[in-house]
Amino acid sequence: MGPLAAELSYCVVNTNGREMLLACLAAIEATHPAAVEREILVLDNASTDGSAEAVRALGGDIQLIEQSRRTGKAANDSLLMERARGRYCLLLNEDSELRPGATAALIAALDADPRAAAATPRLLGSDGSPYPCAWRFPGVGTALAGALFLHRWLTVESKGTETRRVDWAQSSALLVRREAAAAVGYLDPDFFVYYDECDFARRLADAGWHELFVPGAEAVHHDQLSSDLAAGLPRIVEFHRNRDLYMRKHHGRAAALAVRVLTAWSYGVRALAAAVIPGQPADVYRAHARQALFPARGAGIRERAEAASD
Repeated sequence: MGPLAAELSYCVVNTNGREMLLACLAAIEATHPAAVEREILVLDNASTDGSAEAVRALGGDIQLIEQSRRTGKAANDSLLMERARGRYCLLLNEDSELRPGATAALIAALDADPRAAAATPRLLGSDGSPYPCAWRFPGVGTALAGALFLHRWLTVESKGTETRRVDWAQSSALLVRREAAAAVGYLDPDFFVYYDECDFARRLADAGWHELFVPGAEAVHHDQLSSDLAAGLPRIVEFHRNRDLYMRKHHGRAAALAVRVLTAWSYGVRALAAAVIPGQPADVYRAHARQALFPARGAGIRERAEAASD
């Protein structure tokens, strides 16, 4: 007889984030609901900072999966969910920390809604301020809203104080019903990082599921993005490349082209404004505008990961 199933599987992906990983695991221990049977799985994505050794030193019941080569977020989350035994899988980045009551509130939300495939908490930045973490599905309409600078009002769905349905949510801290994930084939590894969870949510919705925003649950997702263009350019490349992949996959080439043009326009306007507003990263906005228009150009996080693994 195989091992008994757990109620909840914590699924943590880490890439060279040793100290944040340890804080993430400490938050799991501090906030886990005592009545819920659990397991903890950590996938170390070929880190070179001693992350795997630090996890082993913790001892306990943590299951450590060590990758010899760096792979994308979608592939890593899928592998964790395939290995997990829990009815629910709580996907976590190493830089995410659950706040007290978050896990219990997320489980309660999925228990109360049998067709909810996933639930996201309210995400907070390092300073404790909430930031958008759930949105309408991308399309020409949402790109037009962005071009008219109405994105905050027409596209962002992580609002209010009551649990509500949303189209898709960020996967930095996302509780997933494993049955639903398995039914749609988990996440698509063609999305190395960015838009992987959006494509996942779209395929779930096509199969009759939906996602939830649960503001009664909170998690801190620490800010790690650099405003320095040289450091951030691979992320910009990967972001626009995968948004274009999503659009072509779900809406076709004509819609993808329209979104590229509208998005480039919105960033171009920001770049012009930033040229005369002190403290604004005009070079970053220009890079976004160029990459939005030509998403296939440049080297992204995928190429950087492949180079690190050689």
